[in-house]
Amino acid sequence: MSRLSQKVEKFCLLLAVLCLTLSQPLRADDTGPSKQNARTAPQWLRDGVLYEIFPRDFSPSGNLNGVTARLDQLKKLGVTILWVMPIHPIGEKFRKGNFGSPYSISDYYAVDPNYGTLDDFKRLVAEAHKRGLKVIMDLVADHTSWDSVMMKHPEFYKQDANGKIQPPVPEWTDVAGLNYANPQLCGYMIAMMKYWVQTCDVDGFRCDVASMVPTDFWIAARAALDKVKPDIMMLAEANKPELLATAFDIDYNWPLLATMNQVIEDGAPATNIRQTWEASRLQFPQRRAAHGSHR
Repeated sequence: MSRLSQKVEKFCLLLAVLCLTLSQPLRADDTGPSKQNARTAPQWLRDGVLYEIFPRDFSPSGNLNGVTARLDQLKKLGVTILWVMPIHPIGEKFRKGNFGSPYSISDYYAVDPNYGTLDDFKRLVAEAHKRGLKVIMDLVADHTSWDSVMMKHPEFYKQDANGKIQPPVPEWTDVAGLNYANPQLCGYMIAMMKYWVQTCDVDGFRCDVASMVPTDFWIAARAALDKVKPDIMMLAEANKPELLATAFDIDYNWPLLATMNQVIEDGAPATNIRQTWEASRLQFPQRRAAHGSHR
């Protein structure tokens, strides 16, 4: 079996487990988020098949119109939710590689001209909706590029004792960390998220390194977004139980992924999957029916 086939197989297995996370009841525990009620995910997510799209590599044209042109193919494949990786301009300062990382964003309100225009993205979302498909955007809330338009507000960024802006972690040299202790930054980011929902009718967000952004921000953002579009969804790139009680509908469950890798690649006992699964059930919020029984 090719390495690509193996990766596809592992992804399918992980996707199946993520679907189970939404559909299986959780057992009560005496501590932490497991005593809280999980958010009720929209039905379209509970029944959904999620497909990640990197527009630059997805079609020969490498742009948003190239994605739109393949929507019928995606629908035939069985996809119901499109996760579009960041569509914004990539920063040039301290860029890594020739193209830079799409997660080093210079303007949250703009579309990368290499991908097309705002109208192109609107058309992509509208055409997806005509086919019964949902579209979620990749939201990079933890950091920006070093030449971001937001740099005119240095107070939006994490700084050392000398006032020098810092990356979120030392190795991420192409990005600058945002400072969520600043309420003005929080307001800016929430307004930006609402913009994409109101302007392009996107159905939710996949939130990059969600655990590195304060939970209080996510709670406020989710409350604001629910008022704009009540059936919106949010996916956390995280394994942080409290997020599923307060702001998010689904997460990555990294421990389960690690266990599955050990089983599939290293020959570890398959019973390890059950053990990791049960451990997660004891940590995460429970979804209860109105009468109090688990669903």
